[in-house]
Amino acid sequence: MDAGGVVREYLVLGLRLDRLHPGLVDSFTGDRALRRAVDNEPKPHPAALAERAALLRRELRGVDLEPERKRFLDAHLVAAETIARKLAGVRVPFVDEVKAYFQVDIRPGHTDTYRRAHALLDDLLPGPGSLAERLADHRALDEVPPRRLKATVHALSSALRDRVRQRFELPTNELVEYEIVTDKPWSGFNYYLGGFRSRVAINADLGHRMSNLPNLVAHESYPGHHTEHCRKEVGLVGKRGHAEQSLFLINSPQCLMAEGMAELGLHAVVGAGWGRWTEEIMGDLGLRMDGALAERVETALSGLLTVRQDAALMLHDRRAHPDDVVDFLCRWLLVSQRRARHMLRFLGDPLWRAYTTTYVEGVRLVRAWLDLRAHTDTLSDRYLRLLDEPLTPAALAEEVEAGVPWLSRDPG
Repeated sequence: MDAGGVVREYLVLGLRLDRLHPGLVDSFTGDRALRRAVDNEPKPHPAALAERAALLRRELRGVDLEPERKRFLDAHLVAAETIARKLAGVRVPFVDEVKAYFQVDIRPGHTDTYRRAHALLDDLLPGPGSLAERLADHRALDEVPPRRLKATVHALSSALRDRVRQRFELPTNELVEYEIVTDKPWSGFNYYLGGFRSRVAINADLGHRMSNLPNLVAHESYPGHHTEHCRKEVGLVGKRGHAEQSLFLINSPQCLMAEGMAELGLHAVVGAGWGRWTEEIMGDLGLRMDGALAERVETALSGLLTVRQDAALMLHDRRAHPDDVVDFLCRWLLVSQRRARHMLRFLGDPLWRAYTTTYVEGVRLVRAWLDLRAHTDTLSDRYLRLLDEPLTPAALAEEVEAGVPWLSRDPG
């Protein structure tokens, strides 16, 4: 099989997996005829798809492709084989499942780290009542009125888009449309439609805060998922012919890369002082917030990053009772039972159960890689490479371990 054949079969494999579990393909912007052909096939057996993925990995070794493309395809075929095996009823230990999908080893966090985060919050939010109660009061004051949610999202999106366009070229006809939805296991979701257009859904059930919305909009749109899809459609797919990038498969290394960079989007385009920046935008909308305090609180809360991954390990690796997982989330994340049970819904969803790792380990890996900069290498330079290149978590981890920034390496 030649290189084009392997890439085509990878795309077919992903589309066939989506036939078995709709939602596994987050977006496909490739040949519509190929999708129609797969949609008109009889449903495949998952065991056959697992065998096909393994065969394609063997074929891949002998094809003439650039090393970065081979590495990308091999990593995604490992993930696809694991997805198919699970759909066939094979029991895969949770930690092994996460490693196969995302190329990372996960382990529990440290409660001492969580206690230090609580101590910081305790100093920032003095007053009577428990820390959880004081944090809840702080968040209540920070909440965007539901009737103002869509207008606030649009204002933040416009401001972030202006900043992104100053740093990274975007197609002139790119567009994000926002809709407010309910009854979803997530807070926001980007549906990339192709042709440089996205539909971003914001879940109103959760109650969004002024200090949270900038990160959410940056994550889903500018410079996060929408921006990445646009630039890869123009560059990797359009100019360089990397047709494999037209498929975005849930529970694959793509996801850890995409979520890690999206979670750090606000850091990349606004950075320190984002609280005051947000406060000014909110002020123009007639909303009041203490931007400096909001930024300090969110920084303290970042010390609780791994709590949700710990909860996933409790639920799927140690088989803890769901009520115990809820209690764990309430204790360390300082959230209500209602919010903890909403988190549990995401953690327990068959499609999304491993996905929390993409946010946790994605942020840790991408942040370490972004911080690994040469003197001539700006944060925008580093972030642009994430937007434009077919990178994998393993490739980033190797650079972080070596401690050698990409742009400072001797090209010879």
